Amino acid sequence: MAQIYKRGKKWRAQVRLKHQSRSGTFDSKIEAMAWAVEIEQELGKDDGIISGKTLGDAFARYAKEVSPSKKGYRWEIVRLNKLMRAPMADIALKELRVDDIQRWITHELTRVQASSVNRELNVIAVVLETARKRWKWIATNPSRDVERPRNPRPRDRRISELEIQRILDALEFNDGEAVKTQRQEIAVGFLLALETAMRQGEIWGLNWVDVHLRQRYITLNETKNGTSRNVPLSSRAVELLKMLKEQKDGVVFHHPQRSCGVLFRRALKIAGIRNMTFHDTRHEALTRLARKLDVLDLARMVGHRDPRSLMIYYNATATEIAERLG
Repeated sequence: MAQIYKRGKKWRAQVRLKHQSRSGTFDSKIEAMAWAVEIEQELGKDDGIISGKTLGDAFARYAKEVSPSKKGYRWEIVRLNKLMRAPMADIALKELRVDDIQRWITHELTRVQASSVNRELNVIAVVLETARKRWKWIATNPSRDVERPRNPRPRDRRISELEIQRILDALEFNDGEAVKTQRQEIAVGFLLALETAMRQGEIWGLNWVDVHLRQRYITLNETKNGTSRNVPLSSRAVELLKMLKEQKDGVVFHHPQRSCGVLFRRALKIAGIRNMTFHDTRHEALTRLARKLDVLDLARMVGHRDPRSLMIYYNATATEIAERLG
């Protein structure tokens, strides 16, 4: 089993296995753990299953070799780093049991919601399956038999017109004027999300070559479900995009998504708005669009392969439905 410890500003890794010992010094803990994983693999082969690996070793190798190839790797790396700090990470893979994961679940449920636990369980499951199929570190995947907690009901947060205006005021946005600041650019992204139901990552990943203002649609080449789609634009959405500096090529939103997310959350505090996230714009937009489009067109526009999944986001109030009844 490898020993990883910090010495000054460097990380030291030492591997002892089968009467053999190797060591190395690295700039980061992940580099040290990844190196130790490779050395243990080299020294510990036994009947096709590589011994001497811990769950933490599996997290480290997955973070180095697999996660960077994924679109949403940044958040996966965050989760993997958190999981590497959990006591469960020190358990040898050959000794890891369902009960170990179940105890981790019970502990995490005292700190975070069931939905967060299930997202981390997804990471644990895929890491263990990779360790079983690709790396041959374990013979079975204990996560398959884990009893998962039940997710809470989907969020039904709506955004009122008053809240929209307060957010725009906090972002110093003047409707109809050319965008000059990062805050104003965020405001355009926020309003565009309400018009199109596009996700935050989809909006901040836009390139002008994929924006067709005359034909009134946007082409999304990379989406959450891995397929491309065309998003039709309302006249209001076209107006919003024209407030930005249109080019033949290049990114539509020039400021990084991460810093824009920080500024948006600050704007919510300035506006005195609680219990709201940028993703709530998708709920609001889908509910509004459902009044204008039939279910199949709506599903195609927002990228839902199964129209039934739209019910997760559609949150019309009873009063709004009653008004349509006349």
